[in-house]
Amino acid sequence: MSHPRALPSLSALRAFEAAARHRSAKLAAQELSVTPTAISHQVRQLEDTLGLALFVRTPRQLVLTVQGQVLQKALTESFDAMVQAVAGLHAAPARQTVTLSATPAVVARWLLPGVPQLQARHPELDLRFHVSHAPVPLDGVTADMAVRYGRGQWPGLVAEKLFDTLFVPACSPALGLRRRADLVRHTLLHFEPLGAKSADIGWAAWQKRARVPGLDVQAGPVFSDETLTVSAALAGQGVALMGRVLVEDELRRGTLVQPFGPGLQGQPFHLVYPVQRRDDPLLRAVRDWVLEGGALSGAAAPPAAPAR
Repeated sequence: MSHPRALPSLSALRAFEAAARHRSAKLAAQELSVTPTAISHQVRQLEDTLGLALFVRTPRQLVLTVQGQVLQKALTESFDAMVQAVAGLHAAPARQTVTLSATPAVVARWLLPGVPQLQARHPELDLRFHVSHAPVPLDGVTADMAVRYGRGQWPGLVAEKLFDTLFVPACSPALGLRRRADLVRHTLLHFEPLGAKSADIGWAAWQKRARVPGLDVQAGPVFSDETLTVSAALAGQGVALMGRVLVEDELRRGTLVQPFGPGLQGQPFHLVYPVQRRDDPLLRAVRDWVLEGGALSGAAAPPAAPAR
């Protein structure tokens, strides 16, 4: 059973602390909006309650006794702590952050357009993007979550499939490309990410299936950033082999076309995060948003162009 605290009058303690800090009853009275007489009365009442002197009173200022010094130090620290606690109640809520790692193309072309929806749903949450082709540690420092390309088998991580990846030839309609045989007269655009472990699909792999006579699959500019590869294709600088999901908007609008097949089936993209953080509310908020985006992108995919 708790007992009431044995304390002198709080108003007397407050009056003493102000007088001790200022070494003046007049200045303490100004701070507390009372009269100097009221301060002196409160301090003498406290001294009577404690049975000891807290000040040596001189004509010019109040001088603390040893006991007064001890009490003043404790009271000043306590009142400062109370001020900070009260101020903290009115402070703006702390911002919450989640760092999501993904490739430049996934961030720019698949995740970024949906950020306003996440902000509207969770205004207290700041999403940070870590852009990298190479896997990074999900240690809560470098990143919390990641979108990864692969088989979905990463020890210690939950892996939720987002979408399959079909790599298809894509180019500007201005090139007028219709048949695979005509590809030899056009520039091939290559995407080879630095530090990636899964750059196993490119024009060489495509040529093994298409068998276009005279096609030099080594020729053409090479980009380490997929978004630059898309930009070059949009500018009519050549034909790129692109993950179809990431250029769906351009294919739908007709700024890019898939003139022919075949398409190459790549590995899926997954959302991954540590098993031990499965129930973290911040990660779950981002997870739900990412999974909704993945479902929308998959549903919007137009039918593949016929092979020629």
